[in-house]
Amino acid sequence: MLHTWPAPGGSGELALQFDIPHAPRLLILPAWFDEGNKTRHFTVETMRILAADGIASILPDLPGCNESAASLYRQDIDTWREAAAAAALHFDCSHVLAIRAASCIAPALPGFAYAPLAGSSVLRALLRARVIVAKEAGRSETREALLECGLREGLELAGYRLGPSMIAQLAEAESSGDRDLMQIAQSDVGKAGLWLRAEPAHDPEQARSLARIVAQGLVR
Repeated sequence: MLHTWPAPGGSGELALQFDIPHAPRLLILPAWFDEGNKTRHFTVETMRILAADGIASILPDLPGCNESAASLYRQDIDTWREAAAAAALHFDCSHVLAIRAASCIAPALPGFAYAPLAGSSVLRALLRARVIVAKEAGRSETREALLECGLREGLELAGYRLGPSMIAQLAEAESSGDRDLMQIAQSDVGKAGLWLRAEPAHDPEQARSLARIVAQGLVR
């Protein structure tokens, strides 16, 4: 079911919830930007499988994402970290599953980091993609010049208008490697990650594998 939750900053954000009374409540933090688009179906199917196994889960929109009325340009790692903590508190979550770079903002809950990715790696990939697109269009852009511009006035990357604070914090953000989260490698789930595909797709076997690992981890 879809619910509205009171995100910090006054924006009411949507959250998809599979609620099961008296069950562990798993906060799911989705992958970011284009990776989030490519893994949305996979993420929701994983939630459905977990629900069938008696595990509740909540997938909140972060401010500036999906149907949010908040401006993405005004968001950064800190505002998303604050939103993740607020969602965990609002939905009384017991555990967290952070997907890819969302491990950078995981609240202080036990849980899992699936194929964790540092924010700096996200930014490098976004800059690389823009340089390639510019080259194909006959323009000359460099990552260094783009980064300098982004730190000063923000930057549009892969269709996302990011503010200077987000650019700066992405450049420094690390994943949850030093956090007490169970690390789930992509090789534990299946072959290549869905975020590597050219278009959004789904792999039911990968969803089942991830749900099985999480369910087993919750009962340890």
